[in-house]
Amino acid sequence: MQLVRLLTEIGLFFQAQKIQMRFGELSRAPLRMLRFELRGEAAECDWIARPGDRWDAHVPPRVAELNVTNQALNDVIAVRELLFAALPDVKTASLRVFRPSQSGEPDLIIVGTVTREQGRMRHIASLAMRAKLLGLHFWLEDGVLESLQADKCAMSF
Repeated sequence: MQLVRLLTEIGLFFQAQKIQMRFGELSRAPLRMLRFELRGEAAECDWIARPGDRWDAHVPPRVAELNVTNQALNDVIAVRELLFAALPDVKTASLRVFRPSQSGEPDLIIVGTVTREQGRMRHIASLAMRAKLLGLHFWLEDGVLESLQADKCAMSF
């Protein structure tokens, strides 16, 4: 019976993710899930960040880059909330967000282990600060997400 409940909860997570996150606030592209793993009270979830919206083709490149960054940060916070809402037994979740790269190997841009107890922080105006306080690690250069290099990842943990 517990297995059936668990499978139902996982199905609800993916269904909610597909419906609620079909479009982003700043990009109409869907999230592309790469991997989901559940081990007891811990989950791991990897995905490809949404690309910039095609309507951003006519805005200055800096604005388009900021939109992509804000969308990725919004998405990681939203996936965290959906995951804990759909899977009540999960206590921690390791989240990794990638983006396509020129080399073909995706670049890691956001990583972190979040907990259920960290709660909502909607009262914090800065999206980046909210994500940091939830336990997420990323590197911003002039407000734009940069790839996490191995040496930067080691320093940020």
